[in-house]
Amino acid sequence: MPSVQAIFFDAYGTLFDIHAPAAAMKARLGPIAQQVSQLWRQKQLEYTWTLSLRRQYRSFWELTAEALDVALATYGLDQDRQQRDSLLAAYRQLSAYPEVPPLLQKLKAAGIPRTLLSNGDPDLLSDLTAAAKLGDLLDAPISVAEVGVYKPDARGYQLALDRFKLSSPQSCAFVSSNAWDAAGAAQFGFRTFWINRNGQPIEYGLDRQATILSSLGDLAHELIDQGAFGGR
Repeated sequence: MPSVQAIFFDAYGTLFDIHAPAAAMKARLGPIAQQVSQLWRQKQLEYTWTLSLRRQYRSFWELTAEALDVALATYGLDQDRQQRDSLLAAYRQLSAYPEVPPLLQKLKAAGIPRTLLSNGDPDLLSDLTAAAKLGDLLDAPISVAEVGVYKPDARGYQLALDRFKLSSPQSCAFVSSNAWDAAGAAQFGFRTFWINRNGQPIEYGLDRQATILSSLGDLAHELIDQGAFGGR
């Protein structure tokens, strides 16, 4: 198996906490804050998949806003416009998980090229990395907006190979906490790491197709200590 030449990270839910905005506004959202956030994410993903199946594309930001509107309306919270706008604004500045900066620092020190490969729009990804102060630890992000189709369509993963001028998916590592994304990357041929933070049941055959980790903190060991990275 070839050594890893580059590593690509999913952004939402993998490096950045998508439930942070609702958690921060729990006092206003009340005890259903978690349910609102989960439905928001569910609808956001649903819209990306159904658009791709219909061979259509709209910006991730538009879909995120529409998904939030549906989630708030479902729980009877759609009358507070200021609350809605605050949640959306917070989504552009999501918190990075605590283990993210030290992990990226280790990968950078080891000389491993690393970047985001995300469904997010280019400006959203720039906002995320800037707010989390990760700009010096990641190469320029890769957005599927370039091809106008959402992951897990193979064209999204191909973008990463093209950006780094690599021909073999096996020479790249892909990291995601989203099982559907990990499955798409594994089918494409990436060496895939599924970050199963919450001990979810294994699906999509990921126990056969991916390395399953409980934390991003374990990734440096897999890539550096075990000698998977061979330099460029």
